[in-house]
Amino acid sequence: MFNNTNKTILVTGCAGFIGSNFVPYFLEKYENYNIVNLDLLTYAGDLENLKECEINTSYKFIKGDICNRDLVEFIFTEYDIQGVIHFAAESHVDNSIKNPGVFVETNVNGTFTLLDVARAYWMEKPFSYKEKYKDCRFHHISTDEVYGTLNETDFFTEETPYAPNSPYSASKASSDMIVRSYQETYGMNTVITNCSNNYGPKQHDEKLIPTIIRKALTGEAIPIYGDGKNIRDWLYVLDHCKGIDLVYHTGKEANVYNIGGRNERTNLQIVDTICTILDKKVPSKNLSSYKDLITFVEDRAGHDRRYAIDATKLEDELGWKADEDFDSGIIKTIEWYLEKYNKDKS
Repeated sequence: MFNNTNKTILVTGCAGFIGSNFVPYFLEKYENYNIVNLDLLTYAGDLENLKECEINTSYKFIKGDICNRDLVEFIFTEYDIQGVIHFAAESHVDNSIKNPGVFVETNVNGTFTLLDVARAYWMEKPFSYKEKYKDCRFHHISTDEVYGTLNETDFFTEETPYAPNSPYSASKASSDMIVRSYQETYGMNTVITNCSNNYGPKQHDEKLIPTIIRKALTGEAIPIYGDGKNIRDWLYVLDHCKGIDLVYHTGKEANVYNIGGRNERTNLQIVDTICTILDKKVPSKNLSSYKDLITFVEDRAGHDRRYAIDATKLEDELGWKADEDFDSGIIKTIEWYLEKYNKDKS
């Protein structure tokens, strides 16, 4: 238990990339919350990401699996959980192609377990909350990949039909549907946010932007799938965290909100931008430019061509606006990784 009268919320998977940016932001902004972070610490989870929170008396880390119902029930009872923000997910698309079963287990069954325990703890019966828990909300973090791939001009809106193409996106779409079913069947207070590609500090080394920076600094080939012209909409991670905060506190129940950065870039543009910045900041002793390391590799199976989010609903209804554009965000990101990789060397 916490030694205060704050409301306690459960956040899941917050040793990962987005969650580990969210927790310090949230604790700094709100003094009236306690946070319990449940994370299994699989390949993408790293407690180093949360070092700055360790001494915060309003923060508690528990290592465990969201699929473990007994553990989730214990956490709800022990800490009197009064809200859930659910980040935990297997999220690496390449891994989902090699090992889809883990993605179904964590992303589908894990989401179900959390929802069902929350329903039993907060509610007396369908559409009837216990008085103490009448304001409790379940916020599910999802992805724009559930919508499938786009043509060259359209944008994903909250009304876009689901058409997931990878085992990862299919498992996330399934989890979204389970959340929706608990809203419709039991009257649970839920919201869902679907975000575009995040970038920024604390991202796992295998993801595109950290890979480009890491490979460039070590003089290794920088692998780019296919022709490099796949387009993603890039969202700085702290802007995503601010959007989650806004939806959790002020979003309309039973609504979906898309969070996107309005920063469409091809993978080739991304690698070109990063190499240009690195050429200025840390020029290579052996190469005229880090761009010489760009190497095209066989395309990924089921590789969607373009994602782009229309965040108008979030902007107009809740007043959200991204603080970073890609040009400012990528500089902050590169500086963070330069410091990290220099530390790793020393």
